[in-house]
Amino acid sequence: MEIVRFVFSPIEVNTYILSDNSGKCAVIDCGCYEKAEFDRLSGFLDNKSLEPVLLLNTHCHLDHIFGNKMFLEKYNIGTYCHGNEEANRRDSIIHADIFRLKMEIPPEPAGLLKDGEIVSFGITELKVLFVPGHSSGSLAFYCEKEGVVFTGDALFAGSIGRTDLSGGNYDMLIHSIKTKLFILPPATIVYPGHGESTTIEKEIKTNPYFN
Repeated sequence: MEIVRFVFSPIEVNTYILSDNSGKCAVIDCGCYEKAEFDRLSGFLDNKSLEPVLLLNTHCHLDHIFGNKMFLEKYNIGTYCHGNEEANRRDSIIHADIFRLKMEIPPEPAGLLKDGEIVSFGITELKVLFVPGHSSGSLAFYCEKEGVVFTGDALFAGSIGRTDLSGGNYDMLIHSIKTKLFILPPATIVYPGHGESTTIEKEIKTNPYFN
């Protein structure tokens, strides 16, 4: 599986494109704020002859869903997320005002995901991990075969997601990370919603929130 990261919007969110030998691909957290950013994403897909078939959201804070409407309009593909994220999706316009940004209300999700479900594109499977705490419906996506996990804003390199926003809960986030992420193989590569990648082993040993 090939993993390509784009950094979009003034909030600098990571958008990931996952592809395999089938020519199909998945997009995690389409954070394109402006059309020019979305053109970069779609242009990359065109140049690589990739067919997007799956759009996933780790959660629905505004920076992670900026591009959902553009993605739906171009590819006729809606996003999949956890049902607890409806309030964040609905209130994203209000949250945008706080950041002095503009956005239309994002489209409703195409479907809702639960802990333990398997989603797939091409010949690749991702396991859905429910990791609430940063938000009430935060998800991570784990590919056991490739040894990678996409953690959204739950776990970062050397840090964890903030818990002072609506639906945030510090104790719950710590519990989610310990019971859902830190049980993964130590060599698992962590691709977070912001910043650089890390590994489960490194975070267990050096993350200040656990040491």
